[in-house]
Amino acid sequence: MNERSLVGALVVITGASSGIGRAAAMAFSRQGARLVLAARDAEALEEVAAECRQLGAEALAMPTDMTQSESVEQLAIAAGEFGYGRVDVWINNAGVGAVGAFDETPLDAHERVVQTDLLGYLRGAHSVLPYFKQQRSGVLINTLSVGSWLAQPYAVAYSASKFGLVGFSRALRNELTQWPDIHVCDVYPFIVDTPGFRDGGNYAGRSLKPPSPLTDPRTVAEAMVSLARRPRHSTSIGLMATLMRLTHFFTPLVEPIYGPVVGKALDRASRMPTSSGNLFHPPMGQRRIDGGWRDERSSARLMLAGALAAGVVSALLLRRKG
Repeated sequence: MNERSLVGALVVITGASSGIGRAAAMAFSRQGARLVLAARDAEALEEVAAECRQLGAEALAMPTDMTQSESVEQLAIAAGEFGYGRVDVWINNAGVGAVGAFDETPLDAHERVVQTDLLGYLRGAHSVLPYFKQQRSGVLINTLSVGSWLAQPYAVAYSASKFGLVGFSRALRNELTQWPDIHVCDVYPFIVDTPGFRDGGNYAGRSLKPPSPLTDPRTVAEAMVSLARRPRHSTSIGLMATLMRLTHFFTPLVEPIYGPVVGKALDRASRMPTSSGNLFHPPMGQRRIDGGWRDERSSARLMLAGALAAGVVSALLLRRKG
């Protein structure tokens, strides 16, 4: 398959105010795409749109709540108008999270995570597919994670959403076989250095810090550009994500110890007040691409983590054979 040019292509990016979405806006701007940027934070969206214009791209900021079907439908309509009747790429990327024991986390917080991280993706696909079918082409890119393979204790709603997205993408992809130029693509990064850990709901009452190694959001954004240019079913980002993907069939052997490990890590963390974070309103403060967790030791940690993961894989394989 020849690579597609993205010059003039209409690209919709949800969750564009920070993190992966903001990095993707920059990456697609450099490709000459025309962008429609979606998130709840109108002020932050305008900042991103201005940055895209500085790179020579045309950009429209469209405040959108992915938990509201009408809001997502209006996003698709605005995108179609901005694209003169076409929408070429739609990136489902908006996401929130809530950390805490399942029964100690309010039910409405769990519901909000699922509404955004799972149903928000369904809303996006449902709104853009009529455009794709009318033009008989289009690329839908869904941001998943290694959490789609290994269930995350103390983030039950997040895991439910990410596991659900695997089935969503597969089912939709199988349904669209009669449209060979409509593609459903999944991105599987390892833990990404975004503001998400700081902004999300925290019902654990403990300080949260993502474990190393962390992936640069710009690396994920470049993978999205690659998928838009040359669509394929899925791509894993980084060594750790690739290793996790190769070994996820053995996760039942890991899960019995994974929960206690995460629980002990939370117990050791310093105490802090619980908070709903950005679940019910945009986060406060400056929006940016990076979470600020990476440091100069990240490369060394990546190598160490890779070696440890390889050891775990070998042990699991040996145990399986035994």
